[in-house]
Amino acid sequence: MQSFPGSAWGSTSLCRLKEEIATADTYDLSVIIPTFNEEENIAAIIGAVNEVFRQSGIRGEVLVVDDSSKDRTIGIVEEIAGQNGNVRLIVRKDDHGLSQSVVEGFGKARSDILQVIDADFSHPPELIPRFYEAVRDGADIAIGSRYMKGGDIEQWPLKRRVISLGATAFGRVLFPEVTDPVSGFFAVRREVVAGAPLAPRGYKILMEVLGRGRWHSFVEIPFVFKDREEGTSKLRLDTMMDYLRQCAGIARFTGTRRAGPVWDEWVKIVRFGLVGLSGIFVNMGLLYALTEIAGLYYLVSAAIAIELSIVNNFIWNDVWTFKSSRDLRFGRRIQRFLSFQAVSVGGLAINMVVLYLLADIAGVYYLVANLVGIFVAFAWNYMVNRHFTWKTR
Repeated sequence: MQSFPGSAWGSTSLCRLKEEIATADTYDLSVIIPTFNEEENIAAIIGAVNEVFRQSGIRGEVLVVDDSSKDRTIGIVEEIAGQNGNVRLIVRKDDHGLSQSVVEGFGKARSDILQVIDADFSHPPELIPRFYEAVRDGADIAIGSRYMKGGDIEQWPLKRRVISLGATAFGRVLFPEVTDPVSGFFAVRREVVAGAPLAPRGYKILMEVLGRGRWHSFVEIPFVFKDREEGTSKLRLDTMMDYLRQCAGIARFTGTRRAGPVWDEWVKIVRFGLVGLSGIFVNMGLLYALTEIAGLYYLVSAAIAIELSIVNNFIWNDVWTFKSSRDLRFGRRIQRFLSFQAVSVGGLAINMVVLYLLADIAGVYYLVANLVGIFVAFAWNYMVNRHFTWKTR
């Protein structure tokens, strides 16, 4: 289980859950299913969830939150609810969106553990007991991950895989310890979201929970994501733009409150950048001193200056940027240095490749091309070092 300081909240709320509802404890677990035009799947997924309840002994409810479907989804759920006392339907008339539906489900649920699952069997309902047990046993959030060992994605075309990996990479900048921060399959303790200033938009509601909720620990559960069995995918360009705006909003929210895991990560990024800046001064100073004062050939001076600037950067990152995750044993420090050295060389190569491609192939002004190369290399250096050289799990 991973533990972090909880997010701090301000006084302004965009979508606060009602506190009087937060005390409800009628069921052990509420499974929230957001829907829009899911007539092909909804009866089967409700039946599957109830079968999981029966086999596991979990006293659970199924809460379908529908976005005013145009097909027979609403009628099907109404019929099922009439025959099953633990099934409820909420039909939303305005402010449509999957994330908004989930947040409304948070507020209307009648338990203290809330599970989110898609209606199209992309998320295996048979794993629900593992999520429930993880939160019941102490985790604030249990996250289904496609990208940890044991997780996978089936039947996705290359384009969608690339988009998903890109979205996940963006999310991991904010939440580096979470392997799948854009997962739609998760369970959360009610107090994490009760009163939280969630600003739901688009499809990535877990990002809102992680960025604005009050949580301290999480666990991840691997699962195999299966593309929808019936119906059509709702992924569009505006969905991707909503996601980028959401990431920016979470970053701004965290920055104004200066607390929580996202803020901690931004502090590391800034420190990493400042260390890199110090390395530039070390490099330039040594290059000048060794060439102009010591009389060395400038390429020899440059090689020495580059290596010593890498040593400078490693020391500062080890004792300052990533101090919370450092291991002071000599052998481990040597391993980290060798890893940092390799990553730095890789970053230099990336910088040169980007410079060449933009300047010589695309015709971009070479100074602008070099600036882009520096940015890409910085992103490479930070992410790889963050997850490998100074990994904390």
